[in-house]
Amino acid sequence: MKPRTRARSLALQVLYEIDLANHPPTDVLRARLEEMPLTEDLAEFARKIIFGVLPLRHDLDELIAHYAPEWPLDQIAAIDRNVLRIAFWEFAVQRETPVKVAINEAVELAKQYGSDSAPRFINGVLGALADHQSEIEQAFRNKSKKEE
Repeated sequence: MKPRTRARSLALQVLYEIDLANHPPTDVLRARLEEMPLTEDLAEFARKIIFGVLPLRHDLDELIAHYAPEWPLDQIAAIDRNVLRIAFWEFAVQRETPVKVAINEAVELAKQYGSDSAPRFINGVLGALADHQSEIEQAFRNKSKKEE
């Protein structure tokens, strides 16, 4: 597994546990880093993902539901939901990861952690979101301005 993919994997595990068990994020991250040690820069990358996604979960979910209505979020497996959140946050909020890279990384995580149909599902949802990338980025910019 590529180094940044390992960091995304760790972030996914943390977000999944928080989603299901509502454990404190810093405790979960610390425990996962003990189990899967990462270099400092990769641990920081995982931290950025976790603490970037967490406060925006509701917003990310709303936009996923809006732009991919054929996939109701309450019917999406928790692991798939968190894979989607990570990739979506990377290309629509953080905007440091190219869309194709974010989608490919999400599909790889889905292959590793999801069901047999998860990779195709993740690819389809993120493809639909990517088709509306500029609208979504604008929605996040508008939301940020309102919160200031």
